[in-house]
Amino acid sequence: ATAAGRQRQDGGGRAAAAAGAAAAKQHSTMAPHSTMARGPKKHLKRLNAPKHWMLDKLGGIWAPRPSTGPHKLRECFPVILILRQRLKYALNAKEVLSITMRKMIKVDGKVRTDPRFPAGLMDVISIEKTGENFRLLYDVKGRFALTPLEKKDVGFKLCKVMAVRTGPKKVPLLITHDGRTIRYPDPLIKANDTIKLDLNTGKIVDVYKFDVGQILMITSGRNRGRVGVLQSREPHPGSFEIIHVKDSNGKEFATRLSACFIIGNENRPAINLPKGKGLKLSILEEKALKEKRQKTRK
Repeated sequence: ATAAGRQRQDGGGRAAAAAGAAAAKQHSTMAPHSTMARGPKKHLKRLNAPKHWMLDKLGGIWAPRPSTGPHKLRECFPVILILRQRLKYALNAKEVLSITMRKMIKVDGKVRTDPRFPAGLMDVISIEKTGENFRLLYDVKGRFALTPLEKKDVGFKLCKVMAVRTGPKKVPLLITHDGRTIRYPDPLIKANDTIKLDLNTGKIVDVYKFDVGQILMITSGRNRGRVGVLQSREPHPGSFEIIHVKDSNGKEFATRLSACFIIGNENRPAINLPKGKGLKLSILEEKALKEKRQKTRK
């Protein structure tokens, strides 16, 4: 009797093991768990940070990862880097936190207490304690430049229209490059146009159309930060549309249509341009300019 019982147990154990192996095989073919995401990333290594932040690679392992916000991670400039790296108002992250938590920093007229808040192109940075105001723009090297503002220029910003569409209940709306949604815009406003936005009321003050002859700034690619006049538009169905631009030195270059940002009417920019006025110099021109400055100092 005991021998028969042992045989039954062995047979049952083998059957259970075979069933378990078949189930495991089926499960492994259905969904591999090793490739699944485990939530949002919370860290950013310094070597992976955008180059235009200009962080020294020996200054530590980590870089401040921007919070989610109106600008993309690789197209933004966190508040902590503005205060610590550029303006030198803080020596470390703890001092930046003490500044922001006292509600001293405003971005586009709103107090921002998050040191990692992602400021971006055309944003207005205000520091009431010092009475300083800056607009974030690109210089000709493709880096963010803090352009000083006068009091009259603080109340507005330029926003590129990314899309015009119809929302719920057939409400017309437009979406800007900094994540704003504006309902019931002027029907004449189309994608790639630029609007002048009043930061106090949130209303559209002026419109700069995307047309040949308008002044624009390049916001991505190797020509980022260059300013020129739109010469022509080259359609490529199924591919990227190309535009041709000429700067005030007479140099022509081509780039994608998606990289342009209209900043005024004809040759009159609606904003103060950063140092260099968006004119890219050759290596020899830069060298000559540097030597000229050194002679004047002597």
